Amino acid sequence: MSDLHARIGRDQRNGDAGHPCAGLVPPRLPASLLLSLTLWAAVAALAPSRPAAQEPVRSITLDQALAIAMEKNRDIQKAEEYRKWVQGKYVEERAAALPQLKLSAYHRRDYDDTMSKLTGGLFPATQDTTNYQAGLDQALYTWGQVGAAIRAAKVGLATAEEQLRLYRQAVRRDVTQAFMDLLLAKELEAIARQDLEQRIRHLDEAQKKFALGTATDYDVLAARVAVQNARPALIRAESDVTRSRLGLNFLLGLEGEDVDAEGALAAAPEPVPSFEEVLETARSRRPELLSQGQTIAIRRELVKIARAGDKPRLDFSAAYGRKTLGVSGLNLDGKTWNAGVYLSFPVFDGLRTRGRILQARSDLTTAEIEERRLSEALSTEARTALDSVREAQEVLAALEGATEQAERLLAMAEKGYEFGVKTKLEVDDAQLNLRTARGNLARAQRDLVVARTHLQWVMGVLGEPADKEPPGQS
Repeated sequence: MSDLHARIGRDQRNGDAGHPCAGLVPPRLPASLLLSLTLWAAVAALAPSRPAAQEPVRSITLDQALAIAMEKNRDIQKAEEYRKWVQGKYVEERAAALPQLKLSAYHRRDYDDTMSKLTGGLFPATQDTTNYQAGLDQALYTWGQVGAAIRAAKVGLATAEEQLRLYRQAVRRDVTQAFMDLLLAKELEAIARQDLEQRIRHLDEAQKKFALGTATDYDVLAARVAVQNARPALIRAESDVTRSRLGLNFLLGLEGEDVDAEGALAAAPEPVPSFEEVLETARSRRPELLSQGQTIAIRRELVKIARAGDKPRLDFSAAYGRKTLGVSGLNLDGKTWNAGVYLSFPVFDGLRTRGRILQARSDLTTAEIEERRLSEALSTEARTALDSVREAQEVLAALEGATEQAERLLAMAEKGYEFGVKTKLEVDDAQLNLRTARGNLARAQRDLVVARTHLQWVMGVLGEPADKEPPGQS
């Protein structure tokens, strides 16, 4: 290895004559051409460059992010459109109980030459008919079909409101978590950047000591390796920030606009509600459970509608108008009207109604089973959410003061290493402790905020006053 270093040194001192790649070196450029290229490069460097257009990144707080999500999130927009659809369905079902009024008119020409031939032309073959008429239809008795359909559609309005509450709370939960994830990613990026800068300072210090003869080449090499090992952590942290920002933009429903989280990871311990309180609130406020109860009410009405499929039905129908009859140049004009009550009774429909009743009852039973399943699942969700909050608070309390102590420990280790009473290993340990303490503190603060948000979502009160009645119960 020493012979190789000596050879390279000789080649550098003697030029490239002995270098194995000397034949590949291009010949020197003429002085005039070299001067022209130099002047051209100088002019190009002084010419004003046109910077690439970049969209500015807008910094927003958590409250601003939640407000944007309530307006532009795709899931919330879908829920609002579903509410409009249910309103239209209610209007449609209610129309069955209201009178149906319609206007009709027609003009018709009939031609029948058979009677003309039979009577020797006494009856004309051509006949024109014009009719104007207003008709009225009204259901008098439908065995409860119309009333049940209206009640089911009315309950559907409350179901749509609960669906909208569900999506709003879910979006609040997801946006809060994404916002906290972005803050955590930025904090971890800052920690990784500070760690790299600190290792670079250690490398500079080692090189200065090596120049003074107080450090060995091993110390310089170890510091350089530490710098190289710190760069991948910073690269990964920067990538995490980019991914977290993209996830937040997606939840906010923003197109062509980049946002950044503004704020700090800060959380303090607060009183934790009891399990009984959480479970009671969840069973009375959780949108999924309330919506399922309304679905059961709709299924009951659908059973009534199915039962009326083979029952008698009574309808009223009336019409009033004028009719003009034109025959052989004669125009006969007069009024027409009719009114009647009509009874229809499907005595046997091939057991179609019985099949529909079985389907409706099965749907009702399935909805009741789903309600019980949701109610039982709430117990597990409540315990899990409470445990997450308690765990996050205990971890945060355990980390209290750890960062300050780690910073003090690192300062003492660096000062001792400077005076030669501490080793490089002790400095590395202190750096690792500080980096771990900062990362653990940031994660604990993020976890506590997310755990509290999830607990409010489990209770069904996320983003709503605690004393406010949900739309379905007001």
